[in-house]
Amino acid sequence: MKKIVIFFLALVLLTPSFAFPGMFTFKAGLFIPRAQSDLWDDEFLYMDFTKANYQTTNFGFAYEYFLTRQLSLVIGVDSYNKNKGGSWVDYVGRADLYYDPDLRDWLDFAYPKDYVDYDFIPYHSFNVSITPIQVSFKLTPLGRRGKFIPYIGGGVGLYIWSVRIQGDWIDLNDEWWDLDEDIPIYPIYLSNTRDDNKISTGFHAFLGIMFPVARRITFEVEFKYNQAQGKLEAFQDFLEPFDLSAYQISLGLNYWF
Repeated sequence: MKKIVIFFLALVLLTPSFAFPGMFTFKAGLFIPRAQSDLWDDEFLYMDFTKANYQTTNFGFAYEYFLTRQLSLVIGVDSYNKNKGGSWVDYVGRADLYYDPDLRDWLDFAYPKDYVDYDFIPYHSFNVSITPIQVSFKLTPLGRRGKFIPYIGGGVGLYIWSVRIQGDWIDLNDEWWDLDEDIPIYPIYLSNTRDDNKISTGFHAFLGIMFPVARRITFEVEFKYNQAQGKLEAFQDFLEPFDLSAYQISLGLNYWF
């Protein structure tokens, strides 16, 4: 619902601009997070997630205002959301081993994965959403007429983002010891940790090519790189800014005004 509201508001804001000469574009493509920060790293190290699990299709739209025959101003909105559930790869769980008077509850503990007498496999979901709202300058060095219209560009943007972990969380910084088995064990807590609707700034660059298919319609292929970071507040064990950077490969349909 939040994504729909954001897209609707952006469309309302952009609609008055359509009175000026330009182009409206709808895009669909592949969003590939760069995923290079410590929270991403731990999820890929300890869970059965891979970077490929967080590549997914995305949609976006843009309005382009022609400034000159070769230069234009572009305002665009993209959307990315991926939720993946997975299991801890190196640990199994034993339930209700210790009563914590502070929590007033029994604690579960994580044991090495080859431990036979386990009760469950720890599991949690990892959700990431990113909505870039971007302003760009776009250059078509050969002009906008011809069978092929190459272009390049770049600019800045606001990145609305959220990250959430829900499920079993093993506190690997709190080592206990099972004296009977003579092995280290770690407490398991139920997590619902999230940073919601945060806003960060970043920049981007892109290149592509348009192919005319009708009098006012062109088809485009585009590659874009986004660079942005977000400050984590709820995930206090992670010191690095959350990596929001991504690669985008998209196909677009353009309507010229």
